[in-house]
Amino acid sequence: MSAPAPTSASFNARQRLRRYLYACLGLMTLAGIVLCVAPGKADDHSGAALENCQRQLADGSQDISCLRALYRQTPAHWPAAYWSEGVARRELGPLLPPPEPADNPGTAQKVALGQRLFEDPKLSASGQIACANCHDRQLGWGDGKRVSFGHDRQPGRRNAMDVSMAPYSAHQFWDGRGGSLENQAQFPIHDPVEMANTIARMERYLRRDAGYREQFDAAFGPGRIAMDKVAKSIAAFQRTLYPRNRGFDRYLAGRDNALSDNQLLGLHLFRTKARCINCHNGPTMSDDAFHNLGIHFFGRELEDLGRYGVTGNPADSGAFRTPSLRNVPRNGPYMHNGLFPNLEGIVNMYNAGAFRPRPVGEQANDPSFPTTDPLLQPLGLSAAERQALLDFLSTL
Repeated sequence: MSAPAPTSASFNARQRLRRYLYACLGLMTLAGIVLCVAPGKADDHSGAALENCQRQLADGSQDISCLRALYRQTPAHWPAAYWSEGVARRELGPLLPPPEPADNPGTAQKVALGQRLFEDPKLSASGQIACANCHDRQLGWGDGKRVSFGHDRQPGRRNAMDVSMAPYSAHQFWDGRGGSLENQAQFPIHDPVEMANTIARMERYLRRDAGYREQFDAAFGPGRIAMDKVAKSIAAFQRTLYPRNRGFDRYLAGRDNALSDNQLLGLHLFRTKARCINCHNGPTMSDDAFHNLGIHFFGRELEDLGRYGVTGNPADSGAFRTPSLRNVPRNGPYMHNGLFPNLEGIVNMYNAGAFRPRPVGEQANDPSFPTTDPLLQPLGLSAAERQALLDFLSTL
């Protein structure tokens, strides 16, 4: 297993040490003066140079030496991000382990049981479909398909989401119909297109298996096996899957060479000109909100109105939950319907300002006709800037 994510205290300590080492090597001064000062004082001596770099960036410069100097600071002191009006401002940062609910603390016994349940196809009606069929570790916890196949090879409507980041979200599934992670576990089991089982039939199977009875008793104490214990076990297992030790994480932890020059430029563009941070923000790189990108196919064969099917609110028509970008290079194809086979197509779409379908005929009077999110505007990124953004995404 990879090393655990750094705590806030260790992260700050590593940042201070890194600044000190760069000061000693003369890498933090742009004036050519070699500095070697006590930790915590490097910023005082390089303030003028950093301010000069800030001014250069504000004037449109993408000087890599300035970017290196400015992004060696903690995220709170990075260059100002581009925040659209009304957006909650959450800076990027190191990903810590997901929180555990008070009524479901993780234990080794519970996690082991959850993994067995996650990988057991006998939880399905056919005995052939497990959670792991659609959420494969080797495929970025998705299944590599545009949309997933379920019971009797029925195609679903949506792309399998990466479950490694699900513990951080207050909304589960693309449309947010699942609340807690524990609540989410039951949906695929009784969905007729997915595992097509009943909760009662699944519980009977588990109660008849001596090995499962032993594991449930070890995880929860003696008692009847029921869906709530199944859900808690699977959720406890999922909370151990969060991605860690990627290039961006190593950079945040103090390894300056973890990002190439072009990847660092991509990070800067992500936070500024490309405006990605407006929706993909915070350590999880998701606002956990719902946005309409104009790919709802209203009135057509592939129509999917997303959140509207849960809330019935016309304002939610065509909106889908913002997925985390953590682990994103490994879990294509992308979007709720798998429309994009690669990240290049997505970057091009956002650069153009996304899609803006117009109502046709009677659709003009339909209050549920989706309106593309106004956050999405043409970006004017050059081909080189789009490549830098893709290079940064490859580190997540």
